[in-house]
Amino acid sequence: MLTSVNRETVDLSSYPDLVVVYLGMRVNRLYGLRTLMARGPRIDPSDKPEGLLAHEPLLWSLFPMHLGIRQYWRDLPTLLAWARSEPHRLWWRDFLRDSGGTGFWHETYLLRGGMEAVYDDIPQRRGFAAFAPVHPARGAMFGSAARVGRPQDDVAPVVTEDDLYAPGTGH
Repeated sequence: MLTSVNRETVDLSSYPDLVVVYLGMRVNRLYGLRTLMARGPRIDPSDKPEGLLAHEPLLWSLFPMHLGIRQYWRDLPTLLAWARSEPHRLWWRDFLRDSGGTGFWHETYLLRGGMEAVYDDIPQRRGFAAFAPVHPARGAMFGSAARVGRPQDDVAPVVTEDDLYAPGTGH
């Protein structure tokens, strides 16, 4: 029996500065399961931060455990403001000090053009890193706003490049 397809599309004209971000947290070591369960839930969409239009959980894989999120933001400045606010700022700072046996990555896509990504302790090349040259996230490539080509939208980082790569930090 044939069934007809209900094919629909969307009108994004009311969202000219739309930003879509994919995030993933992957367990790299057994003790990373504990880290994932403790840190993962801190990204709470029920707070409904300014500019967040939608939040969707994703399962990238069961083994290794790899959870993710897709978020839709009104614009880049609201996404960056949220990323630098509490409790997300503290989560990010703590992760950059110790990944706890996990890896984290994100890829950001802007409707008006521009894409960027960062991969922290991700052993397998995925997303853009599966086909594009990979470089250290340093200098002009350190902050997401600069990577996406919008340095004017940058805000103070959670952890500065100097602090992250200071002697004795293991980086």
